[in-house]
Amino acid sequence: MSLKKVLYISQEIAPYLKDSVMSGLGRMVPQGMIEKGLEVRTFMPRYACINERRNQLHEVIRLSGLNIVIDDSDHPLIIKVATLQPSRMQVYFIDNDDYFLRQRAEDLEINTMPEENDERAIFFVRGVIETVRKLRWESGVIHCSGWITALAPLYIKNVYAEDPSFAGAKMVYSLFGNGFEGTLDPRFQEKLRMEGFTDEQLASLGSEPVDFKTLNKFAIDHSDAIVQATDDVDPELIEYAKASGKPFLPFPGEENYKDAYYNFYTSLE
Repeated sequence: MSLKKVLYISQEIAPYLKDSVMSGLGRMVPQGMIEKGLEVRTFMPRYACINERRNQLHEVIRLSGLNIVIDDSDHPLIIKVATLQPSRMQVYFIDNDDYFLRQRAEDLEINTMPEENDERAIFFVRGVIETVRKLRWESGVIHCSGWITALAPLYIKNVYAEDPSFAGAKMVYSLFGNGFEGTLDPRFQEKLRMEGFTDEQLASLGSEPVDFKTLNKFAIDHSDAIVQATDDVDPELIEYAKASGKPFLPFPGEENYKDAYYNFYTSLE
């Protein structure tokens, strides 16, 4: 692994969404790595509450047009991009009319339409992967933040491990305190089997409907390293991450995140 490029797959990034700890880190960490001399690319969902005109999002035709099949249904992939100034950090948005609304909304679809979150997570992760492949962008570290990214380690480690865009990359997963209530669709595991995953690869999801804690443990199982992004992470998840024996970065505090993340990345080489 060569730490020159870092791919960020994020649930939230400011200023496209209202300020939160997650959206703030979604912007500040990649910007901090740019300041350290690294090249970064960032991805997030195109939620309906994002003002596309104000934030100057535009569709990238050459990257759009692929159909992603989930549960035997086709879902067109639309890619949009914007540039954050003054760092000129490019942010790519994964869009689709089935999972992200056309009309403006006050809250995120992951909160207002939770019954589709299992497929929304599959679509988002697969959309990111296919776009990175088209970009032919090879990263040394892939950092996933937020539960909607939890399937990225599964796909990249098991389906795309030999792809030049992902071969040798270290998968880092960030744990946050905020999650979702209840469980994902009861057919979640079945839909993943339709994606080609085996019972062995999905074993830690169990056979019951998947809740927030189980999904995060599953992401830990398939990642190379874990970050405690906030100080309010469930202690059970922290202990699970530590017990995995994988590199673990405890909550670095709000002031030291830039050096802490950079040093953590370099330690994975």
